[in-house]
Amino acid sequence: MNETVQNDKPLEPQTEKFVKRSIFQRIFGICATKLPQNANCWKIVGEEIEIDLSLAEELSNSGGGIRIEGKNLPVRILIIKGDDGVYYAFQNRCTHGGRRLDPVSGGGTVQCCSMGRSTFDYSGRLLAGSAKDNIKTFPVRVEEGKLRIAFG
Repeated sequence: MNETVQNDKPLEPQTEKFVKRSIFQRIFGICATKLPQNANCWKIVGEEIEIDLSLAEELSNSGGGIRIEGKNLPVRILIIKGDDGVYYAFQNRCTHGGRRLDPVSGGGTVQCCSMGRSTFDYSGRLLAGSAKDNIKTFPVRVEEGKLRIAFG
């Protein structure tokens, strides 16, 4: 059975929240979201990324996220389990300076790791910060314990 997990209604951010970062981390754009602990939790299948949710512990709780990069993937992708329990996928590149993004736990948003702290809702819409454009999102669905992200 296929279950669609990404919806078209963005969460309304409750209050403006920020990922806690040092000035050093902000200046150099060091993100908080890590690569998956189990590098074998994901693979490219055609024009999709397939993530075995049983191997991606970081996505088991709301607010969790992983960065997917490498393995000939043409773009960096941030996958999160939102505060609403829904999975979301974003091109992991802020539209201001190209830095990576992090989920903001309890904020219903993702945020650039740089000084500008550009903040976007789960639909990719720019809410605050120095970015000028929205970020790209990717369709996500769950099938038989696998998260599938169409990136092509």
